[in-house]
Amino acid sequence: MKPLVSILIPAYNAEPWIRETIQSALAQTWPRKEIIVVNDGSTDRTLEIARTFLPQIKVVSTTNRGLSAAVNLAFRLCHGDYIQELDADDLLLPDKIERQLGALRDGESKRLLLSSPWAPFYHRKHIARFIKNSFWEDLTPVEWLLRKMKEGTHMQNATWLVSREIAEAAGPWDESLQYDQDGEYFTRVLVASEGTRFVPETGILYRITGTNRVSYIGASDKKKNSLFRSIKSHIYYLLSLEDSERTRKACVVYMQMWYGVFYPGSIAIVSELQTLAAELGGRLEEPELRPKYTWMEPIFGHEAAQRAQMALPQLKVAAIRMYDKLMHKIEEDRNPQVIESIHRVPAERL
Repeated sequence: MKPLVSILIPAYNAEPWIRETIQSALAQTWPRKEIIVVNDGSTDRTLEIARTFLPQIKVVSTTNRGLSAAVNLAFRLCHGDYIQELDADDLLLPDKIERQLGALRDGESKRLLLSSPWAPFYHRKHIARFIKNSFWEDLTPVEWLLRKMKEGTHMQNATWLVSREIAEAAGPWDESLQYDQDGEYFTRVLVASEGTRFVPETGILYRITGTNRVSYIGASDKKKNSLFRSIKSHIYYLLSLEDSERTRKACVVYMQMWYGVFYPGSIAIVSELQTLAAELGGRLEEPELRPKYTWMEPIFGHEAAQRAQMALPQLKVAAIRMYDKLMHKIEEDRNPQVIESIHRVPAERL
């Protein structure tokens, strides 16, 4: 019998997107699947929309406890041999699960972790493009984490298809984290696995929403503290797999990438990061301002200039998103069929 795949969808105030996300799950060409939506105390029409898909899916509603708690609840309720986590605003390509499971050979270990490409979009999904990176190949857990921490590259969480055996070995999502919950969790998943298998020419579409999304950190101290804990977890797990000069250097590079989020305002975290870098044989440099922001420093001070450097790109993204929303509306009015197509670029053409 073919394995059962559980598609877990945690949803909080996802009214604009939840219908399309559930449709992408139902459209999976893999025949044996169950879809569980956990409405995490939404105050909009998320629950109402999700219930329109009954009895094809299972819908559970709880008080608001956060993303991790919602995923953990869905996992406790599911029966799948494989687990597909899907955020309530993202989309699976129709053959994503079928192609990934089709890449497994008879008798292979259940500890093999399956991955696929992802393509970002705002509103017009038909213009989404997969962008090749260094994860587009089969990798050992050490090599995967090493590349992530040296390059700052990541794999969006819905790209993974995780066997129940790996998920149970990794343990539940950390419900005390408010930022990078998926990064911390899938680091444990990688450590529990025997390596990754990359499956091209399918994948997921990652919707970039506004600054209220879980992945936006802003000035939130809770999110900064969660990020700091996740950084330390990444370092611990990588060194637990291989404690060497190259992995220690990667850990220092990873801390330097995120250092600007904490410097100089989060004094305690900055001090602990500097100490940790020294213990690993490195040191963290004061984050440099990009040339277009350096003029602000003598007038407003370094911290204000740094905040501007972090905030202004978000304004640019917001403007691009608004433009894309307008174009989406125009295209939808002219030709409703346009928005139903999904552009897929074969891996070998990238």
